[in-house]
Amino acid sequence: MNPLLGAEQAVLGSVLLDPGQLAYLDWLAPDHFYRPIHQALFAALRKLRTESHPAVASGERVPLSWVTDAIAEASNHIRGLTTVYPHILISACPRPEHAPVYGRMVLEGAIHRSVTAHAIRLHQAARADALQGQMEGALHHADVLAGVLEDLARRWGSEPRPVAPATQPPTPPVALPPARADQVAEDEQFLLAVLVEQPKAMDEVVGWLRPGDFADPTHGQLYRCVGALHHRGEPIDRITVLWEAQRRGLLADGTLTAEQLTAICEGVGAGSAEWLGEQIMRSSVARTAAASARAIRALAENETLAPGRLISHALHALGPLDNVRARWQTANGHPALAPPTEGPPTAQVHAALARSTARPAAPPSECPGSASTSSAARPPSRTHG
Repeated sequence: MNPLLGAEQAVLGSVLLDPGQLAYLDWLAPDHFYRPIHQALFAALRKLRTESHPAVASGERVPLSWVTDAIAEASNHIRGLTTVYPHILISACPRPEHAPVYGRMVLEGAIHRSVTAHAIRLHQAARADALQGQMEGALHHADVLAGVLEDLARRWGSEPRPVAPATQPPTPPVALPPARADQVAEDEQFLLAVLVEQPKAMDEVVGWLRPGDFADPTHGQLYRCVGALHHRGEPIDRITVLWEAQRRGLLADGTLTAEQLTAICEGVGAGSAEWLGEQIMRSSVARTAAASARAIRALAENETLAPGRLISHALHALGPLDNVRARWQTANGHPALAPPTEGPPTAQVHAALARSTARPAAPPSECPGSASTSSAARPPSRTHG
């Protein structure tokens, strides 16, 4: 017998044998059962208890009306329920007093199913957004999934706290739909060309756009090169960017060629770095949401993962999406995030300035500090099951 089916039958059998067990199952809901017939029966039994059925108050031998009334009530909502089935449920229950344990088994199965279903919806919304160049649907379903995880944690009795898995397999990159891939690549190339030819435009995007937001890894590496030059205060043009790419080994390993850089920078006209960066961020949000959804679904489909760990790992998998969402909000005029800690020490910055420009290097007190930012933590709520 399927363990989950056995647990569902045992819960119902326990309550049919001892209506008082419902007092220990207030945290279990009808929709936590997998089979519709079990959902209808558990809902009927709860309704009879709410209406103070004589069997609940008697405390003695359970009258037959407890079973027949439950069948009659459940039959109002589902077909195929016979008078024989309750006896099958009763025979499937080893010990009525173990009802809370059987109920937690049912809840465990419901948690895995619920997380899987919401991860699938998030993935579908992210793919649709990627195709349309949008992101609102993905963010909405991510919020719904986060709320579901917190509710499930409360029901299970654990703290909804993001925890990274001990072993985390690498998540393969999410490919854009072909209809959008060309447009996104064009936006990325155009932005890089604008940044190389108009270095001051880097100030418009450096606070919130990251190399990982680029769909093409080569474009992301080029943006990293431009960002490094900007961070050190060095001149930015085609030659300095190519030199920085060489120093980072991008030419040696074949990631980039001089011809590719020239092709990106050729024919650039007037363009808004901020607007182009926002288009890239939209694509990044959709791709990050799809990657988070795939990771969460893989976790939920692992039946050996305990519910508390599943919830914690799923919340952790939403972290990258929280991060990119926060940067998107910064790009749209919300309070700016603190700059990241990445970057060379102050002494190296001044040495680079001295080598690349005749301007005097700024004193250490004028160089902005940096602090890392993390995604907003969700408010914890702890209960006990």
